[in-house]
Amino acid sequence: MSRRGTAENKMAKSDPIYRNRVVNMLINRIMKHGKKSLAYLIIYRAMKRIQQKTETNPLSVLREAIRRVTTTIGVKARRVRGSTRQVPIEIESTQGKVLAIRWLLAASRKRPGRNMAFKLSSELVDAAKGRGDAIRKKEETQKMAEANRTVAHFR
Repeated sequence: MSRRGTAENKMAKSDPIYRNRVVNMLINRIMKHGKKSLAYLIIYRAMKRIQQKTETNPLSVLREAIRRVTTTIGVKARRVRGSTRQVPIEIESTQGKVLAIRWLLAASRKRPGRNMAFKLSSELVDAAKGRGDAIRKKEETQKMAEANRTVAHFR
């Protein structure tokens, strides 16, 4: 544990086109090996495809997808009396958003399709409508937390 004090909360910068922090978080999570320009291309192509597909604002689709995938409860592995238990814990809103973005990207990477922009746009539209792999992951996590409610006192 550090003795130097607490770290300051940094404000995420917004991206140049949509001027949105969530889009910037998505760009930083999708980026691999420092190739930010490629991440920008993927995100902007996905947003353009969402615009054409749904004929609505792609930012609202993105917000709705993240809102539907965001969870308030999760599970954490704890060692209790020699066995590992999945203990339910409450998740803050910022951590919930981070988890939602991670699940959306993982689900879109798993999807079959032509390229990442195509897969990401399809996953975002599906999540905004309440279906898709990311929504299934959220429901799975909530079910596991509900099933392990009896060990919640081990937090």
